Amino acid sequence: MSFTYLLIDFFTIIVPFIYSFHPKLQFYKTWRAFFPAVLITGLIFILWDVYFTGLGVWGFNPRYLVGIMVGNMPLEEILFFLCIPYACVFTFHCLDLWIKNGISKTVEGLLTPAFIVIFMVIAVTYHDKIYPMVTFAGLSLLLILAKYVLKISWLAKFYVIYSILLIPFLIVNGMLTGTGLEEPVVWYNAQKIIGFRILTIPIEDTFYGMGLILSNLMIYKYLKKRSHH
Repeated sequence: MSFTYLLIDFFTIIVPFIYSFHPKLQFYKTWRAFFPAVLITGLIFILWDVYFTGLGVWGFNPRYLVGIMVGNMPLEEILFFLCIPYACVFTFHCLDLWIKNGISKTVEGLLTPAFIVIFMVIAVTYHDKIYPMVTFAGLSLLLILAKYVLKISWLAKFYVIYSILLIPFLIVNGMLTGTGLEEPVVWYNAQKIIGFRILTIPIEDTFYGMGLILSNLMIYKYLKKRSHH
């Protein structure tokens, strides 16, 4: 069905959008920080997407698209970089109100450098496969920026909340990569990925998503904090 990807985008964002106006959540009051964050991050990830689409790392099944293209990108893929971050930042906003403690600072202090090393080792190991190489190297550098340059204080809570976000992520990304469908909405070149999948989802997507959401949150929380001064 040609509206499949568009409907996935729509149902990803509609409930978070409606609840943005809930009096106990009031996420709409943070839009002044959210929309610049999503535009900046979205521009970076869309350029990455355009480049990888051009290289044939991945592509899009026209069977599930409405047919509106922006360059080599379907409209639905561009909307993805608004809808997914909106749902995830909204969820972080909600859970941040209710989860008082994530993992301990001590555990985070061990976990983050371990992630940095592991991700860089994976990037070097798969240097001949562009998707894992760029994804894991980029995420490793992003964590270095977050932990040691910007010294953000909420990484411990981010790890906990992102692990919760993986549940809807697996549902949405599973549909995009073909779970429950006759064909995938988004296909991947087997020569350019590691090849290990969670259901139909390339393992790289999990960490691509982690980088996407962490990037959005870093800018969002910075702008939000700045607006309160």
